[in-house]
Amino acid sequence: MRNTDYVAAARLYGASPLRLLFLYIAPMCIPSVVVRLTMNMAGIILTAAALGFLGLGAQPPSPEWGAMISSGRKFMIDNWWVAVMPGIAILLTSLAFNLVGDALRDLLDPRHARS
Repeated sequence: MRNTDYVAAARLYGASPLRLLFLYIAPMCIPSVVVRLTMNMAGIILTAAALGFLGLGAQPPSPEWGAMISSGRKFMIDNWWVAVMPGIAILLTSLAFNLVGDALRDLLDPRHARS
């Protein structure tokens, strides 16, 4: 970003390094970082649930989706919803983060032509 033409032009006009950073470089980088974080949240949630399922996450007094699925395995034959509902919660939360990330990408992309 710092080697783009508009930043070079602002540098030629005598803009200070802080002005270049906050007015020219950051507005182009921050939307990308925000979108990347929201899109990565689904992977983070799945990783935390997998660790909890294996017993490496939060310990039993703490509510944790992976641990709930793991403890619900014993009841899968008769009470299937004990293990399925935390899985649905993981699915819906991951999907929601992906949809929010997609919407933010569409909203914050400065190169996107709005008509």
